[in-house]
Amino acid sequence: MFGKRKLGNICYYVSDIDRTEAFYRDVMGLDVQRMEGDGEGDWLIASTVNGVDLIFFKMESHPGNSPIIVFEIADGGIDDIVSSLAGKGVTIVTPVSHAPGGWSSEFADPDGHVISMYQTTEVPRSLKKVA
Repeated sequence: MFGKRKLGNICYYVSDIDRTEAFYRDVMGLDVQRMEGDGEGDWLIASTVNGVDLIFFKMESHPGNSPIIVFEIADGGIDDIVSSLAGKGVTIVTPVSHAPGGWSSEFADPDGHVISMYQTTEVPRSLKKVA
């Protein structure tokens, strides 16, 4: 299911967006872009040379809930994937919900590590054929 999916992002929850922006820009030397949030405050994106973006959201963070690896669901079908995972007994941490420019969902591996997936609004949430 994820063997042919591209790792798209690594998402961090941070307590201070300004401090995080300064650190990753000035100390790490990354090109950090500030993005306007949907009423929940600004967020940051920093691209890396291999195409994996680092994304930063202001949110309560504690060891174990950040960073989160995010798989890109380029062709859509996030609802189908979540349904399939749940059918296999996987714990769904966050059901499919709105994310900037698309949809995301999180699930846990057997040790409780959170793994995320994301798709844009440009592709369908379900790929199942309706009869």
